[in-house]
Amino acid sequence: MLLNLSLWVNIALAGLSILLFVFMGRNVEDPRSQLIFVATLMVPLVSISSYTGLASGLTMSVLEMPAGHAAAGATTPVAGGTDGVLTMWGRYLTWALSTPMILLALGLLAGSNTTKIFTAIVADIGMCVTGLAAALTTSSHALRWFWYFISCAFFAVVLYILLVEWAADAEVAGTAEIFNTLKILTVVMWLGYPIFWALGAEGIAVLDVAITSWAYSGLDIIAKYIFAFLLLRWVVDNESTIAGMASGLGAASGGGAAPADD
Repeated sequence: MLLNLSLWVNIALAGLSILLFVFMGRNVEDPRSQLIFVATLMVPLVSISSYTGLASGLTMSVLEMPAGHAAAGATTPVAGGTDGVLTMWGRYLTWALSTPMILLALGLLAGSNTTKIFTAIVADIGMCVTGLAAALTTSSHALRWFWYFISCAFFAVVLYILLVEWAADAEVAGTAEIFNTLKILTVVMWLGYPIFWALGAEGIAVLDVAITSWAYSGLDIIAKYIFAFLLLRWVVDNESTIAGMASGLGAASGGGAAPADD
């Protein structure tokens, strides 16, 4: 019951977010601002699909943990006592499809160039895919952690771009105040995911599956829906600032902001 509730809460909030964001963006006309809206709107759209898959049982499996894992030999009560640990691998599909959209929106907000945006998105996808590999590997306990640290290495690339490259680009673009707010929110929330992975049933199993699911769901609510609301509200109120950036995916390249093409 506790586990299912963590999923349905996100489904409900994702649905409400979709309706709210569509309403908020109804009068946005600047192409760059529209792209930020579309990228951000994809986040709850992906989430409602993914969480529905989890709630239906489509994207979760019971896996037997390898020797040496804290949950090796454990059974799963929600699966009728089946040997193994409940693994909600559908979350990795959510993250692999939604977090690149968050980074695209942030990169556009910062006025960054295409190369930096592409690098951040590719590293992010690499982080999610290797995280999925860590969760699904059952042949070796050590190999699970090897995948985990590869995922963390990809995450370090994303953090560098967020904290250093895009922060500097946002200063040039004139969006530093809102970018820094969203940057801090994103970094703090995203750091929670590898921490709860390590503490949860997939890692050292200090936290059970239900608590870990609620932790992930809580992080998703803040890192996705609250993040998106703050971003889109600012874009609506400051569309002219976004319109003043160069056309295309990015503008900042270390020199200065180029005027928008009419």
